Amino acid sequence: MKVLIVLTSHDELGDTGRKTGFWLEELAAPYYRFKEAGWEVVLASPWGGRPPLDPKSNEPGFQTDQTRRFDADPEATAALADTVRLDSVPADGFDTVFYPGGHGPLWDLAEDADSVRLIETTLRSGRPLALVCHAPGVLRHAVDEDGMPLVRGRRVTGFANSEEEAVQLTEVVPFLVEDELKGLGGIYSKAGDWEPYVVEDGLLITGQNPASSAPAADALIKLVNTGGA
Repeated sequence: MKVLIVLTSHDELGDTGRKTGFWLEELAAPYYRFKEAGWEVVLASPWGGRPPLDPKSNEPGFQTDQTRRFDADPEATAALADTVRLDSVPADGFDTVFYPGGHGPLWDLAEDADSVRLIETTLRSGRPLALVCHAPGVLRHAVDEDGMPLVRGRRVTGFANSEEEAVQLTEVVPFLVEDELKGLGGIYSKAGDWEPYVVEDGLLITGQNPASSAPAADALIKLVNTGGA
């Protein structure tokens, strides 16, 4: 199996002067789940090359065994340093697609036409798609075959308003993931703040927060292995 992991290229946290990017745990934990399943992993981003890491995600309090493993893994760090450009990725070239979060995707991937194309093509061709934390926000412009919002009537989750409030970025982000999913007609649900929570609706898998990244990857692997792809 071949999985595409799509990372952000955006590194500015609004006009705060602080940096953002992808959240390391949300890449590292799924990366090793996929590797241990025997899958080929390809990393992509809108600009290609090294995507920006949210520096907060690499602070000691947010490091995990998997993030430390990733940082010490020459193969993993080499792949991260040289992601492929998203506009060069064939939409039908992978068995499944996974989107880690971090705040960066709210600015670039949420508005990226190549990302929208990838999401729509993946699901319409019967292949599973998983997104965690802030990444479900990148579904905002994706539509179904009838031109209606892709999340309309689907069970979804994503970074909760209460979690955004807890990190004091409610007024900084371009939109709130929970509000956006609800506004598009998604059937949104959540667990307690920072608790792992994954929702499956057909071929679409969404996870609420960083702690949900490994369970979301596990759910994706199971779905692919049982014929979802």
